[in-house]
Amino acid sequence: PLPLHMGSVNCYLLESPTGYLLVDSGGSNSRQALLEGLKTAGCAPGKLRLILITHGDFDHTGNAAAVRQVFGGQIAMHTADAPMAEIGDMFANRKPPHRLLRLLLPKFSGFGAAERFKPDLLLEDEQDLSLYGFDGRVLSIPGHSKGSLGLRMDNGDFFCGDLLTGTGGPALNSLIDNLADASASLEKLASLEIGQVYPGHGEPFPFENFFQAYQAVDRAAQ
Repeated sequence: PLPLHMGSVNCYLLESPTGYLLVDSGGSNSRQALLEGLKTAGCAPGKLRLILITHGDFDHTGNAAAVRQVFGGQIAMHTADAPMAEIGDMFANRKPPHRLLRLLLPKFSGFGAAERFKPDLLLEDEQDLSLYGFDGRVLSIPGHSKGSLGLRMDNGDFFCGDLLTGTGGPALNSLIDNLADASASLEKLASLEIGQVYPGHGEPFPFENFFQAYQAVDRAAQ
């Protein structure tokens, strides 16, 4: 759950014979639940290989530093979003928000000095994760933020961060910083073999279900 009844965010723990990979870390308000959940799942300290952050928003980065401290593992994210985590500013590489939002959000997000961190590993498009024991690669999918990343596993599973959402059904996230970038990212994904999508918010869904609905909306708009 997120603070102030703002909904919830998904974190995903992947297991391989060599250890674990955590996709996103949630908001700091749910830290204890996350740490206990990792231990319950068998991810003991020293077994976590990577903490993959899909983008720099507080509800995805909020526990990364704490998880690294307790479990070890490298924090990995895209170069373009790294400043967001390092200085605690979700708008470091986005269009300027309303002044009131910029003032209030840090007070309610729980993303203070203790939550800031410098990534151990800066990822680029198509970077292979087999070195860390996982059959997949990261994809650059800007739109929600400049440095948004997805993780496509070799079996077709895709962890999309906040480009897409499963809240209320498969859809493009309503919070898009650059629509042209988002459209290009969707075309990129359409050229790949993607099966089940695991979004940052909401329920998983088949990519085909989303893309058919997206195309129908696009044709109607034309």
